[in-house]
Amino acid sequence: MNQDNPNSAPERGARPRSVLHAGRRAAYIVLGFFFVALGIIGALLPVMPTTVFLILAAWSFGKSSPRLEAWMLNHPKFGPVLRAWRENGAIPRKAKWLACGGIALGYAGFWWGAQPSWWLGLLVAAGMLACALWIVTRPEQAAARPVDTP
Repeated sequence: MNQDNPNSAPERGARPRSVLHAGRRAAYIVLGFFFVALGIIGALLPVMPTTVFLILAAWSFGKSSPRLEAWMLNHPKFGPVLRAWRENGAIPRKAKWLACGGIALGYAGFWWGAQPSWWLGLLVAAGMLACALWIVTRPEQAAARPVDTP
């Protein structure tokens, strides 16, 4: 799309973007950086997720800043995971193991710290198990295919 004329036709291969009000665009950018910060905190703390916040950051930047969205998707560390999620909802096996381990540790901390009644413990366990099952049933990231050479 021509930046000078928002009513012009989008360029070939470009995602069409609606023209956002400056305030809404700024809000999405702030939200994106907030999610990036939460993702960084999640990388440092074992009980807080990382990837989900980075996925949300890429979504926020996709709504507001093609440059920041491209930075997220092309980042050498977390770009491949974000692209795999966008393309087919894939979660790498290692991330699945870490997520399920974090869920188990989180439940153990809840059980030990809160000492809930049996029904509350069962209710929380059912919710966490549902989350773990959803994670495990996502497709895994496909291995990179070799490039055909003549």
